[in-house]
Amino acid sequence: MRRLCALLALALLPLAARAFDLAELQAQLSATPVVRGHFVQQKFLRSLPQPLTSRGDFTLAAGKGLLWLLRTPIAQDLRIDARGIFRRDEAGKWQALPQHTGAGRENRLFLSVLAGDTAGLRENFDLTLTGQADAWQLLLTPRSVLLRQIFDNIQINGGKLVDRIELRETQGDRSVLQMTDAQAAQALTAEEQRAFAD
Repeated sequence: MRRLCALLALALLPLAARAFDLAELQAQLSATPVVRGHFVQQKFLRSLPQPLTSRGDFTLAAGKGLLWLLRTPIAQDLRIDARGIFRRDEAGKWQALPQHTGAGRENRLFLSVLAGDTAGLRENFDLTLTGQADAWQLLLTPRSVLLRQIFDNIQINGGKLVDRIELRETQGDRSVLQMTDAQAAQALTAEEQRAFAD
């Protein structure tokens, strides 16, 4: 009887793997309050033979936002939160960057994409999730007319954390963002706390 139960359990494993859903993905990603790592961002433009590439470090903090620390080709510290995009000046002060109408919505969308916030993303996209908890892909197809004019789709890949985002634009350009050496943490460092507090 025990052997039969074990065989049944093994037979059902593939079914359990296919059952990974959006609620589980949301729970998996939101279980990590802080994520730190490196990034490589490439912008593929139809008009250029080689992609524009930038590299740096990031800290994503639930409820606070994103620290985006560019290191190459130029050094520039950015903070993105629901209020907008801020750049740290030479004196170490955060200055708000000018934004066009609707920028707040775009900032929230960007943070939702990075955090894999499926609830926030559902407001603007149809979501298709494939894979399992340790290797999944989330395809975002824009719903609104405005977003359909900008994006064909957005593809997010990950495991325990998000590790790749690709934005395909309607005019043929695309952006690929890869997060490497990403580590989950329970709290911000003192320096990160100051950066989010300013």
